[in-house]
Amino acid sequence: MKRRELISWVCAAAVMLPLATRAQQPRPGSVIGFLSIASPAPFANLVAALRQGLQKIGYVEGQNLDIEYRWAEGQFDRLAPLAADLVNRQVAVIVATGGPAPALAAKAATSTIPIVFNVGADPVKLGLVASFNRPGGNVTGVSFFVAELDAKRLGLLHELVPDAKRIAVLLNPKNPNAGPQLSDITEAADTLGLHISVLHAATVEDLDSVLANSPSADTGALLVGADAFFNSRRNQIVGLIARRRLPAIYEVREFVAAGGLMSYGTSLVDAYHQVGVYTGRILAGEKPDELPVVQPTRFEMVVNLKTAQALGVTIPPALLATADEVIE
Repeated sequence: MKRRELISWVCAAAVMLPLATRAQQPRPGSVIGFLSIASPAPFANLVAALRQGLQKIGYVEGQNLDIEYRWAEGQFDRLAPLAADLVNRQVAVIVATGGPAPALAAKAATSTIPIVFNVGADPVKLGLVASFNRPGGNVTGVSFFVAELDAKRLGLLHELVPDAKRIAVLLNPKNPNAGPQLSDITEAADTLGLHISVLHAATVEDLDSVLANSPSADTGALLVGADAFFNSRRNQIVGLIARRRLPAIYEVREFVAAGGLMSYGTSLVDAYHQVGVYTGRILAGEKPDELPVVQPTRFEMVVNLKTAQALGVTIPPALLATADEVIE
């Protein structure tokens, strides 16, 4: 049963393609760089969405476009040299995906090559752009505020398991968003009268250790923080949480499709599609500082009823009624 509506994206200024841009023809032989903190296999659907966005402007990989892929495989210290490699390759645009770290690495590597990011935090606070309306410099992109939704996720988790007084929170300490995430979650927990236990994981081995052993006996549920590395390891995370039989909430639907219980956030597929559109527009001649940062206006909640039944969790009817998608 699916009731999910397409997430619409808005800019601080008009987002319709200018007539001049529509009239331009794609430039042949373009090469763009793709920089991600994640791994290729789990993000294949998102790369496909990026290609679709590019194709909307007339760019097709293998025909009039080449893409140089650089995957950091969850290792943040690889981002700087990978970004430098793309700069040395003299790509036309750098697409920086998977959170703020790749975007910050790309911006540190070049002030001239256009950069299109997608981040789950405020790009102004991160120093990526001057403002949403007028990004300035060589950087623009999509900001979907995934991290800022953690307080909302905690509230939904509390509604799902109201008797749980202690909630574990899984965060990646190497993610620049980890501090703000924890601050928002802690503030929301105080309001709800909940206790928080923080679990830190930055590697595959960390995930095995903290999720298999760390949650205390009185932990009633788990919130998985927004993080591209976690998303790339979603099958591992969902499997480990299932063994602990913990109700959990995630940032995006991909976790729920992999067997997780519930997610609340924006659509990553739509975000990557928009990144592709912006990249194509830059390749066609527009400047990054002319393209306002795009933001979502709608969010989606996805629930997996099969997982709920396996956990013995009853989804409150009021909560289920507000779900945009129910996986049965």
